[in-house]
Amino acid sequence: MIEETPTLPDDHRELISDLSGIVSDYPYTDPESALAVLADDAADALRRVATPEGRRERTGYTILLHGTCWYVGARIFSKSLFASYTRALDGFRAQLDRASCTCPAGAHPADLDSEYQVEAGVSMLTEAGRAAFAEDYGLEEEELAAFDCEGFLAGLADEALDRLHEAHQQLFGGIDVSHLDTQFVRDDGRLDVVAMQEAIGRSWEDNTGPVALWSARRWLAGQVRDEERIGLFLSLWMGMAQTYEGLPPSYARDLAAAVATIDLDVSCEHPQHPWSTADSTVRSRYRAVVHLYAPDDHPDTPVPAELSARELWECPVQYAQLARQALENLQGWRTMRGGDDEDWEA
Repeated sequence: MIEETPTLPDDHRELISDLSGIVSDYPYTDPESALAVLADDAADALRRVATPEGRRERTGYTILLHGTCWYVGARIFSKSLFASYTRALDGFRAQLDRASCTCPAGAHPADLDSEYQVEAGVSMLTEAGRAAFAEDYGLEEEELAAFDCEGFLAGLADEALDRLHEAHQQLFGGIDVSHLDTQFVRDDGRLDVVAMQEAIGRSWEDNTGPVALWSARRWLAGQVRDEERIGLFLSLWMGMAQTYEGLPPSYARDLAAAVATIDLDVSCEHPQHPWSTADSTVRSRYRAVVHLYAPDDHPDTPVPAELSARELWECPVQYAQLARQALENLQGWRTMRGGDDEDWEA
């Protein structure tokens, strides 16, 4: 008699495919919806924990929530999704006794990448899936049982909860950029626009986003001289335009407030404004601004002499044009990163 090869249910194979696309950062299904369903299914499993099915699901969903939580924290700006993940993980964690672990040292699965966790987590949900997973990876019975260890699962839940808490603060909390005061404000109180521009030219994680946020708060506080206004606003604008993956609500709230101070219902008789000659590349923008504020040190500029007058730089229509583009960026971030309107506004 030929022994039948264990196989995963079709819907679980599809789930592995969908979640693997998400954690590899090449989703072909809507990540926010797919992960919300995952968190809801995990929460439903909490009601079955007293059954063998429920204990299998506790293992599978804890692994899945851990393996996908980084994507929730890095790619989706939705408070409700954070809350769903946190509720499910808290529920599982309350059922796990870390001290009950009797596994020998080194017995727990280790160095698990996200795609492997997706496959392992989905497979652990059913007996057929477990059998197929054990066969595919050549796991002995005790190696497969280690996935169910409460100490192992408690460690995953704690790590996922810590990561979500930290990400929630970064995405929705208050961001302190006061340390930039010493870099961008001279001893006489004047802004060092060149230093701001040099900072924007470096990586966004440490500079572009924080410089845009610092500029927005400075603008909103009115801490800017007339001759510094266009330099400060362009630093804000460039920090937004050059953050290609989008800034989270913790940044976007103040950026949106600063842009909202610009009057969009304006007109002028100028045929062209300086920024229109410098907006094609990051380097061109940089050259235009540093020349404006330090022409002796930075003589190279894309702005022709006939468009270099301060009157043109300070024209309300140019500010309005910049503000409209900034508003498009803000809307694009919302569309790209998801979440509800209130997630971005409060």
